[in-house]
Amino acid sequence: MSVAPLAAPVHLVDASLYIFRAWHSVPDEFHDAEGWPTNAVHGFARFLLELLERERPRHIAVGFDEALDTGFRHQLYPAYKANREPAPEALRRQFSHCKALCAALGLTVLSHADFEADDLIGSALRASRDFGLRGIIISADKDLSQLLRPGDEQWDFARGQRWGLAGVKAKHGVEAHQMADYLALCGDAVDNIPGVTGIGCKTAAILLSHFGDLDTLLARADEVAFLRMRGAATVSLRLREQREHALLWRQLTTIATDAPLDGVAPFLRNPADGQMLASLSEALRLGPMTRRRLRAAAGLDEPEFTTPSPADTTMDAPFIPSGLT
Repeated sequence: MSVAPLAAPVHLVDASLYIFRAWHSVPDEFHDAEGWPTNAVHGFARFLLELLERERPRHIAVGFDEALDTGFRHQLYPAYKANREPAPEALRRQFSHCKALCAALGLTVLSHADFEADDLIGSALRASRDFGLRGIIISADKDLSQLLRPGDEQWDFARGQRWGLAGVKAKHGVEAHQMADYLALCGDAVDNIPGVTGIGCKTAAILLSHFGDLDTLLARADEVAFLRMRGAATVSLRLREQREHALLWRQLTTIATDAPLDGVAPFLRNPADGQMLASLSEALRLGPMTRRRLRAAAGLDEPEFTTPSPADTTMDAPFIPSGLT
């Protein structure tokens, strides 16, 4: 019996995750022509080059977080992500450089003041399905697992781990389509979402396995007291007491799939902008090896390098092992 070939993939990159990782892992010894740090740009460029060289994607979009503290979730719940320190100006500047680098390479850049990168990725994936594409979501963020459908994958690039629907079930004990409800129940400390008091990951998985979804669970909260589960009576009481909170948490954990997109599906890779790439490489003082790899990844001819002055000389960013990112 022959196996049907997989549909063509659209690669959807959670840029912010890899920029933050580079910010924390690449030594702060790289600076642009104005003296600002560029360590996050160097690290992100290495990640992006490895991805492009390995996958050679035809359909690709890169999502950025513009809504760090202005998104619709902050309007719903002001304490959303309030446990995070604001990004310093030195890092915010590098986000702009990373966006420009993606654009110069011909990659679709997704960003919006009201929607997070997760929402933009979810919306791009939804739009791509109309073209028969399957999604490869490049991120370790468990929130994004809720977007997976048959044939889709999530890829933790730094750790070299990929998983589909079965992997979500194995990791969390719930189906992919239950992830938003799951996080609403047990909370998400990373985003400062409390969850329902007394409900942890295992209890949330048990409840969703029995009731299927949060709405059914809340409608039948009295029945929870009779489940063979430790603390069942208390959990039943908390669900009744915190019903409105649980529904609010789900609004926060549900990824929007109707966000406005800058790019147009199916997010075909565009021709690179050689002049923009050269200007960025000069301004960011990228090393010759990185410049050659960028031009090769962009499909451009080898550039002619001039010998830089000692003041402008900079080395290529060091390789950071996956386990350290």
